[in-house]
Amino acid sequence: MTPEQLEKYSSAVTLSDMEVFVFPELMYSLVLANIMSPKIWQWRQRDTFEKLRDKDSYKKLMRLKQFIMDEYEFNLDLETWGLTTREQELKRFEKFISPDEIAASNALFGYQGDKYYFDVDIRRHFGLDKYNTNVIPYWKTETVEAMDAFRLKPGYNTGAGECVSLSTLYAAAAFIICGIPLEDIYMVLTPLHSQNFINIKDGVLTNNRRLVTKTMWFNGTAISDKAQRALRNENVNIVAHPTGYIHCLYNDATIDQEVYKKFTTLLSDYLTEKLLLLTLANFLRWNMKYQKYFQFCCDGCRGGEKYAKAEVLFHYEHGTSMRVADDTFEKLIEEIGDQEVLTYKLPDRMCCQQFLRFCEYESLDVRSKSDWPAIKKYLGPFVPPVDDFLKDLADFLHTEAKLPASQKDYKPCEPIKLNTDMQREDVIEYLQSVRDKNSTVDLAFYAFRDIHSCDWTPFVKAALERSPVSVEKTKSMSDDGVYQWLNDMPGSSIYDDKRLAQPDEVANYLTGDGLEKAFLMANILRSRDPQQEIAILAEGGTVMVKAKGEYSFQSQKQLDNVVHLSPDGGIETGK
Repeated sequence: MTPEQLEKYSSAVTLSDMEVFVFPELMYSLVLANIMSPKIWQWRQRDTFEKLRDKDSYKKLMRLKQFIMDEYEFNLDLETWGLTTREQELKRFEKFISPDEIAASNALFGYQGDKYYFDVDIRRHFGLDKYNTNVIPYWKTETVEAMDAFRLKPGYNTGAGECVSLSTLYAAAAFIICGIPLEDIYMVLTPLHSQNFINIKDGVLTNNRRLVTKTMWFNGTAISDKAQRALRNENVNIVAHPTGYIHCLYNDATIDQEVYKKFTTLLSDYLTEKLLLLTLANFLRWNMKYQKYFQFCCDGCRGGEKYAKAEVLFHYEHGTSMRVADDTFEKLIEEIGDQEVLTYKLPDRMCCQQFLRFCEYESLDVRSKSDWPAIKKYLGPFVPPVDDFLKDLADFLHTEAKLPASQKDYKPCEPIKLNTDMQREDVIEYLQSVRDKNSTVDLAFYAFRDIHSCDWTPFVKAALERSPVSVEKTKSMSDDGVYQWLNDMPGSSIYDDKRLAQPDEVANYLTGDGLEKAFLMANILRSRDPQQEIAILAEGGTVMVKAKGEYSFQSQKQLDNVVHLSPDGGIETGK
């Protein structure tokens, strides 16, 4: 491999957020790695999904959401995968992206997004204020195995993962468990978040562990407000799909041009809603400062027309399943009682139904600024801040996602063609057959940690350069103390077959095969004395680390190889 290729392929092993930003094909490589993993396929046998075998994909997706919420926590612990520095990362990637471009696109290097991120103080927002200004977290993206292994860490009763991990898990599980074609799943990455848009019904957006339907997007609740934060405030850096990717900075795009055009239309439709009584009520629920200017009318209530102040109705919503303007509206009116419900219209408030009838009769669209003068003339006497109201209402009814520009040099690659009828063995066989035609697929085997079918050098480079947790955990131990600590650990790997964990996965989960422990030992020795020669000899069930001392481990992986680490940082593999 060239140095540039080695940087990319070793990044497929560690999968930090920065690595995914610089090498966007890695995002889909992790999805494919999770699809190849036996873990998610085993979920199919669980009663919760077995019972839904004959149900449609949407029902399965809704059940998958509850399963993921039960089985995984959202983890944003800065020290899970250790810390690095801005200077180190900028130096590492300067051949690929300039420091100025990284700073303009990544929150930890200077990007602040829209006003929201200026307001929150980005370093304090992420808990980085306790470190000096150059320290940043690695924020490595976890495979499904690493997510599940959080159960082995103190303080965790379930699996866990950060947003990129959860989005790739959702994409793989939607394919395997729900039978949703990969072509209908679009991965959407912003500087601070990762989501998927799934083209099913009116659209579904994954948001960490949750799912957000179009109805939920416009329901005006606090949870929906949080779900909207990324697409409302941030630029989209990457869109990834089985046909390829498009990146905010790179002129070349590998995604199919027609696919990207379709996605932009689908997402725009999802982010747009008509002005109806329900959406107006949802807007007022979300933006409480305008409630005092409006009232609701119940035309069909028993006993004749009834009116109620907007803020009164929203107050009574709390703690009930009833909502303003939906099918439970009349029941809500009845629950409130006569003291708060009036039989006459309040003259100083606009009736919501009346406002909607006016817009419909005059064919006015609140999203069209050319229609605002007529609306302001009608609404202004009741709503003094009418300009702010119309702007906020128009923004509520439509979010303009800041997607990568479509004017790119499209260079199609071999599309990834997996179908939902495939079994796991079929998937792996197909992906093996196209590795030489599609670099994303080839990189997927490195993300999958299939060391048996991969060059060992990227794995070793990642292990020795990006494993700060194991170094930090053992800093008070002698070399022999580290060796004893490793021997006292359980000898099982979090990865099956001939797949390997990185040193920091062993250090975090306190379990590892002998070959994995050997790489952790080599990482510690290299960090303490970079000038010494180190060799790792794996043969049969024995692994030997030779440096100034010798350390022997027993392995179940049955992987034979020799790795030489020279003082100049060179890595040689092979007998």
